[in-house]
Amino acid sequence: MSLSIGIVGLPNVGKSTLFNALTRVQAEASNYPFCTIDPNIGIVEVPDERLQKLAEVIPTQKIVPAIMEFIDIAGIVKGAAEGEGLGNKFLANIRECDAIAEVVRVFDDTNVTHVAGKVDPASDIETIRMELVLADLETIGKRTAKLTKDIKGDPKLKDTLVLVQKIQADLETGKAARELNLTEKELEKIKDLNLLTLKPHIYIFNIDEEHLQNKSELEKTIEGYVVKTSDYVLISAKIESELNELSLSEKKEYLSELGQTEAGLNRLIKSGYDLLGLETYFTAGEKEIKAWTIHKGDKAPQAAGVIHTDFEKGFIKAETINWKDLVEFKGWTGAKSAGKVRLEGKDYTVQDGDVMVFKFNV
Repeated sequence: MSLSIGIVGLPNVGKSTLFNALTRVQAEASNYPFCTIDPNIGIVEVPDERLQKLAEVIPTQKIVPAIMEFIDIAGIVKGAAEGEGLGNKFLANIRECDAIAEVVRVFDDTNVTHVAGKVDPASDIETIRMELVLADLETIGKRTAKLTKDIKGDPKLKDTLVLVQKIQADLETGKAARELNLTEKELEKIKDLNLLTLKPHIYIFNIDEEHLQNKSELEKTIEGYVVKTSDYVLISAKIESELNELSLSEKKEYLSELGQTEAGLNRLIKSGYDLLGLETYFTAGEKEIKAWTIHKGDKAPQAAGVIHTDFEKGFIKAETINWKDLVEFKGWTGAKSAGKVRLEGKDYTVQDGDVMVFKFNV
């Protein structure tokens, strides 16, 4: 399953610094607006300590983690929809993304200019929200015009036109499409529009070390900024960049000094999974131990289909065990002897952390 998150924000909020830390790819990160012109694309491994624990009891040739794609686009400024700055044409680069991560500047650094002249998270959030809404209004406007024309030859399009006009009216009030409580049927009708404000949204508040050590007070303020239909994480892009330069032992020591148990980037990636309603199951054998990404609630045949469509079509049964049991009983042989491996059928809902062997016939 291919997963992608588009990174948006005003210029000089730390987007490219965060992207560099995430992907360890050196996208340009300079102290001037629009230093990112072409989108930066990076593939990130999803951190999962369970893979290594499985490898300790199942000798294997390689470990394959799940991956996530991040796309960093040019900074958006107020008035982008009317052509200010570089305009909002770069938003097209993230229309196909599964979710949007918005970097909001909280850190104060006189050496890094703010495009608006001052650090004001609430104002920045409002600016980005309106630019995304305006971009969607442009998309909706084009679809409305086309439907109005096409409906003359196909009256069945009337329901879709009414829906699109309803969404347009709500967007014009400044609401994001994800706040409109659309039904599954309605969502399917507008799926091809790829509305930006309909996508799952997570705020990344880019903070400094002082904020990191006093998170509880900062969170009280931040929660007032966040739209109810969104999630958020607190990260210091600068600190994350520094962590990437350290050895594993040095990294743990530095995190401990900061009062943190894990890197902020790990929290971000995990939050992305939760935001998209995803979970992980594993396959484990001599050739490889691999993490597979599925949607929460997927049945066993759907999970098998992530590996290959033939697995889903010809699904018969799945040998299934929780990863902890597989580790506790030192691998498949011990787990089977202890009666921990069970056969699950087509109606089984796969659980996060399941290890599965599929039986199929094509």
